[in-house]
Amino acid sequence: MLIVGLTGGIGCGKSTVAKLFAARGVPILDADVIARELVEPGRPAFDAIKRHFGVAVLRGGALDRGKLRDIIFSDPEQKRWLEDLLHPLVYSEISRRTAALTGPYCIVVVPLLLETGQRHVVNRLLVVDCPEDVQRRRVKLRDGLSDAQIEKIIASQFSRAERLAAADDVIENVADEASLSDRVDELHRRYVALGSAAI
Repeated sequence: MLIVGLTGGIGCGKSTVAKLFAARGVPILDADVIARELVEPGRPAFDAIKRHFGVAVLRGGALDRGKLRDIIFSDPEQKRWLEDLLHPLVYSEISRRTAALTGPYCIVVVPLLLETGQRHVVNRLLVVDCPEDVQRRRVKLRDGLSDAQIEKIIASQFSRAERLAAADDVIENVADEASLSDRVDELHRRYVALGSAAI
């Protein structure tokens, strides 16, 4: 099976693009969803986070993701600790789940695929791109974060130029949904052909 890694900066529209591929019957694995599952109460990662950060990152017995985000984007050492814990678990789970899939190709959504040095786990890299001012506006509307929080997140990710340089394919997410859907159709046909040829 062809494994297509879908990545892009925060607010570029990765989820929107993933939904369009899913609507065409493509299996989608999302690293953020898997990470959320791994930190549910009772899971080993949850217990490790609770031991490390204490009850300050809990709310109602579950992880307070907003509180944890504030901590890790203010302290590079804490961010590194959390990444060292979660990234191996997430990639192991992605590998396990892709091995169980059938079909010509699947999409694996990984926001930090390049930043974590894991480009090798996918066969092709699809980058969803938009200008940084559009990113900032979308994130502010969607998440209600402050300008400072948004800047910290953007600064922690690869630059737009670095992502585009690494891409095999690019979706410019700046037009209307019909244009976006047309581009997904085009790539879907390409990936089906490439995946079918490899079977």
